[in-house]
Amino acid sequence: MRGILKFEKMRNTFLGKRDNKNSILKKTILKLCIGAKEISISMLSDALSTSIPTVTKLVGELIDEGFMIDLGKHGTSGGRRPSLYGLNPEAGYFIGVDIRHSHACVAVTDFTGSNIKFQDNIPFKMEPTEEKVHEISVEIRDFCANRDLDWNKVLGMGISVPGRVNPDTGYSNIYSFDSDRPINRILSDDLEIPVVIENDSRAMSYGEYIAGDVDGKKNVIVVNISWGLGMGLVLNGQLYYGASGFSGEIGHFPLLDNGIICRCGKVGCLETGASGSALTRMVTDQLRSGRASSLTPEFRQSGKVDFNDILRAIADEDMLCIEAVESIGETLGRGLAGLINVFNPEVVVIAGNLATVGGDYLMLPIHSAIRRYAQNIAIGDTKIQFTSLGNLAAPTGVALLCRSRLLQVL
Repeated sequence: MRGILKFEKMRNTFLGKRDNKNSILKKTILKLCIGAKEISISMLSDALSTSIPTVTKLVGELIDEGFMIDLGKHGTSGGRRPSLYGLNPEAGYFIGVDIRHSHACVAVTDFTGSNIKFQDNIPFKMEPTEEKVHEISVEIRDFCANRDLDWNKVLGMGISVPGRVNPDTGYSNIYSFDSDRPINRILSDDLEIPVVIENDSRAMSYGEYIAGDVDGKKNVIVVNISWGLGMGLVLNGQLYYGASGFSGEIGHFPLLDNGIICRCGKVGCLETGASGSALTRMVTDQLRSGRASSLTPEFRQSGKVDFNDILRAIADEDMLCIEAVESIGETLGRGLAGLINVFNPEVVVIAGNLATVGGDYLMLPIHSAIRRYAQNIAIGDTKIQFTSLGNLAAPTGVALLCRSRLLQVL
């Protein structure tokens, strides 16, 4: 199983025992409850291939320990109705922190995975220093204290960051500064809880898969189009990591013949034609050539425009920016057509802040390009949709990833 960390401190003893038979069975029961929402003793007995008395005993212990609750008897009026059980939402909290370019986003879920607290656009500038990592610890404790969340009930935390991330080692190609002291280990020591680290696009994908609107589909691609371009893959119900945890770098697929050098140092990466950075470059070039726009006064004064200013201009129906978004959509659609041909997914979710603002200006050319370049036999099996979670996707996803790894689901 990927990403399972050996934490020195664990709030609940059975959660910290990986090789104990009863602990494994209890974690499996909780895992089954995540998928089923409500479940009977006989259903658990069949799924675990374990006797009903043993399952009854384990469920009783989980209820006594506060992790499960008795949901009562459900079913039709005919025959004996079984008692059903489920996760106790008050068993504990999981915190998800999504670190972005100049701010952070925090979500808190209860034990069932439902969001109970959320705050976006928290000013925060991450840097590859231990001081900044310690600052996250302080901010998180303050966040919980200011919202009357009992810190003793926090079971774990996940942090998502852009760039290449190996969740097994805690390595981040952007923010790691000491191979012996990965970010998640420092945070775990500070906060005395399990902490996992994940790539933002994969966290977003897990959030959409577990808590989003994918109708239980098991093969899902989530594309994160923000300042950069990333992707997460859920294949057969499991996050796909690749050999070193660096999968999903669709932004660096060499698709374009535009001669533009990508930030990775290569030429022609998809990100150079389909991302927030590409949009900013395109709009800047048009303003420099004299095209009229609501951004013209600002450009004349400073000689540049900001990505967030462009997003606001799109929302205000600025035609120059809308045309640039449509170009982005057509280019992204070509890339997605290739993914559809290769992976044959059931759902493709378009997420990220450019997707949130771009709307139909982005989606219509995406659909058009997919119809043009993808194989017809594959298109009919794939639904293309915008995120249902918006900015909640990544922090929710990484919080639930922490829960899954604690229960050894992944």
